[in-house]
Amino acid sequence: MKFRLFRRRLTISSPRMAIRSHLPWPLRWIAGAVMLGFSAAIALWAFEFGKGIAGLDTNAKEELSLLREEVDLLRADRDKVQSIVNTSSSLLTAEKAAQEKMMAQIRQLEADNRMLRDDLGFFEKLLPAGGVESASIRGLQAEALSEAQLKWQVLVIQPVKDAPVFNGKLELTFSGTQAGKPWMATLPGGAQVLQFKQYRRIEGVLDLPPQAVVKTVTAKVVEGVAVRSVQTFKL
Repeated sequence: MKFRLFRRRLTISSPRMAIRSHLPWPLRWIAGAVMLGFSAAIALWAFEFGKGIAGLDTNAKEELSLLREEVDLLRADRDKVQSIVNTSSSLLTAEKAAQEKMMAQIRQLEADNRMLRDDLGFFEKLLPAGGVESASIRGLQAEALSEAQLKWQVLVIQPVKDAPVFNGKLELTFSGTQAGKPWMATLPGGAQVLQFKQYRRIEGVLDLPPQAVVKTVTAKVVEGVAVRSVQTFKL
């Protein structure tokens, strides 16, 4: 009988044994948490102590301070460069405006120069022809601006000193062909009134009909019913 009981204890069918602790499970959890916290505190203290010994915190702070100073310097340089760029842009804009104004003045001076040359050509003809006291035509010019327009100029003078005021009119006659046939025309508004003392220059543009070709321009200065001067210009 005793042998059978001893053999049952050695086999699989032997009764189970359970080892129970004398501490309740809440106390075991609290003890484990305390141990873990203590271990973590020791590890953190060891890490911080190692950093202090190695001087990592001091270098990091110094590097951070240097980096902040460099950032401030870079920002200052950027602001300075941006200010220079803005100033340069303003100067370029002002210079461009000055150049455009100068070019406009140059074009105006060139136009004035051309006008002065034209006036000089006309005024050269102001020299007295000798013995002529009434108004006379000293310059008649005409040029085709296009197939439909003709520009004309007339200079009338009184080549005497202290000449009286001339009261008369200027008549213009344009002769040529239109579509191969003879053609003639006058100023659309008729004769132009002439009233001057020393000289007078008159100019205008004549609109031509289709297929009209002007070959000659004739100018007449009339005072009352008397013709004082006649001149013809051939194109």
